[in-house]
Amino acid sequence: MNSRKFPSEARRAFPAAKSPSQQPSHILVVDATCPGWASTCSVVAEALENVLCLACGLAGPCRVPLLSLYVVQPQQECLLPFTQVKENFARVQACISELRSLPAEGSFPQGVNGVLQAVQDGLQQFKQYSRHTAAGGSTNSSVEITILTSQPSRDMVKQLEKKLQDIDLVSLRRIQVIEVVKRDFLQPEDVEQCVPAEEPSSDMAILGMDIEVQTVEDNVISLEMLFKTWLHDHGTEREQLHLLLPSGSFGHAAAPKNTLMCLKCDLQERLLDPALLLGTSDGLGRAADASSPWHVTAWPSPALHKLRVLKALKSEGVCESVLYGLPFIIKPTSCWQLDWDELETNQHSFHALCHSLLKRKWMLLARQEPQNTGPNWNVVVHPYYVIVPSDSATLLVKAVAIRELLLPSAFPALLAEHPERVRGPIESALNNLEVEVAYNPLHLKSNLYKYLRSSLYKPPHRQQPQPREQRPERHQPRQPQSRAKAAVAPLLMAPSPLQTFRPAAAAARRGSCEGSLLPKEYEEFLQ
Repeated sequence: MNSRKFPSEARRAFPAAKSPSQQPSHILVVDATCPGWASTCSVVAEALENVLCLACGLAGPCRVPLLSLYVVQPQQECLLPFTQVKENFARVQACISELRSLPAEGSFPQGVNGVLQAVQDGLQQFKQYSRHTAAGGSTNSSVEITILTSQPSRDMVKQLEKKLQDIDLVSLRRIQVIEVVKRDFLQPEDVEQCVPAEEPSSDMAILGMDIEVQTVEDNVISLEMLFKTWLHDHGTEREQLHLLLPSGSFGHAAAPKNTLMCLKCDLQERLLDPALLLGTSDGLGRAADASSPWHVTAWPSPALHKLRVLKALKSEGVCESVLYGLPFIIKPTSCWQLDWDELETNQHSFHALCHSLLKRKWMLLARQEPQNTGPNWNVVVHPYYVIVPSDSATLLVKAVAIRELLLPSAFPALLAEHPERVRGPIESALNNLEVEVAYNPLHLKSNLYKYLRSSLYKPPHRQQPQPREQRPERHQPRQPQSRAKAAVAPLLMAPSPLQTFRPAAAAARRGSCEGSLLPKEYEEFLQ
């Protein structure tokens, strides 16, 4: 996946403020006017459904709190108004099924007007949703927009710049323009990375926002990884980890031993914790308690972690059997509250540490400092971690066993010679195995998505039959509500999972979401 930003990446972007545990809402705009939509449609739908079933099946705060889906064919249509993803998987599934049923390519002319209108419409819808939910004490202050298209990304970026100049973008955190291309049409990576970034216009510089452009292959895995970025914690309110090192000095006077150098870092998950997934632990594991001294969490991080480096370890001297738990990625912080010079110095220091550890072939042994030193902490338990360098500008941290947790074990010595009658069949069996240079987890599937979909599916509720004397009088059946009204209201009330999203007539389905999200007949619910 290749990515670049418009305007220039040299300018610093300040995202909308949000609480550390609050994820942004997402608006997904799918351009269905592009050539090859018939094949792209099923790929996008499958990747989106896979990631959303993960989001619904994960315990804890929802990582994709609100989702809205627009499709452009060529005018925009709101398939899914802002919906709380968790507890509404059936509704999300119905929307994805409708996405799969859209007509194939060739039915509509290409153009960016429908995409631009969908962006404006989604921002207006989010603004109205936020205003009404804030009255009930629930706030969601930022939104991200992802546009999937096969059109040239540069042209769309220019059009977006013009349209966004006159729109209130306080709540807009990021815009991504994802150019979905076939592998045959992918440019070489070196050519893609050498594409010069355009100079920022003065208006966009004032807005303080970058439009990110990425090139993604037209396959399920690539799009799935794109949507999985929604599951990360993107909070930049504060750093998540302080890495404390003995102070170094280039001068003749050595620094005091109790002086520490602090590298400010962020934590990122490498894997989803299987114990957090719906019913997958099968009684063998459960989510760790965030208050436990053994638990370091990257999402959502409840408090600032401090790891004090005690000594260096030779890389070949650490046995894999004493490492346990899920690994986390350490990277230099992107906290926007820090001064720009401090951020730059911190990043350079972090990169220097990674380079020096690789050069020396060292790991670091670190102790977690207590987060709470109040009177209730009579005895402090110190977990220990090993910090491993890599070829990238990141570090890997894993928990390491300590004396109290280690069990005795006696390992027999490996014999130098074995009888040929025993070694021959073993060698023959090994020769029949396929050998891969490196392990790629993307090549393995466990049917987890199918399991989550079946677990999250809730059959429609069937009302128990009432006695004849208690049955209400029959009335004329209601007229089906048009799509134009369903697309924009009532956002605070989730309709039935089996409610369809297709309009009754073509004129109704093209209705815009710019109108009020709460018609008069729903105002009584806000009193």
